[in-house]
Amino acid sequence: MRKLTMEELNRPDAAASAGLSRLPLRLVVDNVRSMHNVGAFFRTADALAIEGLVLCGITAQPPHREIHKSALGAEDTVHWEYLPDVADALRHLRSQGYYIALLEQTDAGIPLPDFSLPLNRPLALVVGNEVSGVSDAALALADVALEIPQYGTKHSLNVSVAAGIAMWQLCQQWRQR
Repeated sequence: MRKLTMEELNRPDAAASAGLSRLPLRLVVDNVRSMHNVGAFFRTADALAIEGLVLCGITAQPPHREIHKSALGAEDTVHWEYLPDVADALRHLRSQGYYIALLEQTDAGIPLPDFSLPLNRPLALVVGNEVSGVSDAALALADVALEIPQYGTKHSLNVSVAAGIAMWQLCQQWRQR
């Protein structure tokens, strides 16, 4: 066994990434404090070729060296926009046909492996603050809450880890269709 070289990985460069086919998924980032988490969102979004990110509230925006530390340039290849109010962002996405899913523990949450993507609709996946989770405003506008089953003593995962798991699972469903 050996590691693959960069040439063998055959990844598009930044210029070619603009023409990639992207999955109809937007990650909506609701008041995330850590710029390292924001950078991780960009890097995961690039790796999975999703449509992009919507940054809301106190969430930092590129360019910023702390975001770049974990994004490693993905902030330049992933479409993103900043909308100050998450409720306005979700209403806008809904008007464009997006199904709104929260990644949050709620009394009506569906385990992520049991969730089936709605047919012929793009999806907005909302992740929230590291301490308080998604805002009440986002909760009020959601179509569904998704949960990642957990079996240890902790009740949550780091938001960028949870977002990565959820985005990967959702992207697998799209690619299997």
